[in-house]
Amino acid sequence: MVAQAQIRKIVERNIELLALKPSRGRLTRTTKARLVDGVRCEIVEGPWRFAADLPLKAGGDDSAPTPGALGRGALASCLAISIAVWGARLGIAIEALEVEVQADFDARGELGMGVGADPGYTQVRYEVSIASSADKHEVDTLLGLAERHSPYLDVFGRAMDLRRVLRLNGVEA
Repeated sequence: MVAQAQIRKIVERNIELLALKPSRGRLTRTTKARLVDGVRCEIVEGPWRFAADLPLKAGGDDSAPTPGALGRGALASCLAISIAVWGARLGIAIEALEVEVQADFDARGELGMGVGADPGYTQVRYEVSIASSADKHEVDTLLGLAERHSPYLDVFGRAMDLRRVLRLNGVEA
């Protein structure tokens, strides 16, 4: 496990680098999902390989987490990592940390059933449980910074430009 002091040192080094060369902070990551069987997708990003599927009752094989579970997991883990990094930066010891994400949705939306049933979430909530010797004010400061700088909290909370490119039979259409 990486110690808080090491995390702080790495983050400070990255801040120095990006202050000198801001263009190094502008990145693009690419993730691909390939439909392999029924509705099961194999997902690849760099060296990472994982999968998504649907439950049996939704037409899948229940062989992997759903895309929703992966999305909620992305938010929960991003928040936990952000809290840990900001804890290290502020020198706030964290003995234990857990982030739980809950999302409400209407399953009719993804099936195209009727007006008012959107396919996405109607509300997302998260609960942060921390064990720390820090007082509530310090933890509130920590959470405020972690939330303000959490990439996936930003993704969930802000509308952004989303573009589709279609390649039909290998040709951009």
